[in-house]
Amino acid sequence: MSDPAPPEGVQEAGEGEKPKLKPCCACPETKKVRDACIIEKGEENCGDLIEAHKECMRSLGFNV
Repeated sequence: MSDPAPPEGVQEAGEGEKPKLKPCCACPETKKVRDACIIEKGEENCGDLIEAHKECMRSLGFNV
């Protein structure tokens, strides 16, 4: 019997590596509130949420 495939957007990680996500799938919690703020208030009024999302992305290894 084989192992189930990883969820879409997640690649298998080698030993000691973090799973590799696509940028669109990473940090859904911060992305959702950031996007809602930008739509409702405009990008210029959401700097703190934008930075929080960038920090989350960086913590996963993305260079943003």
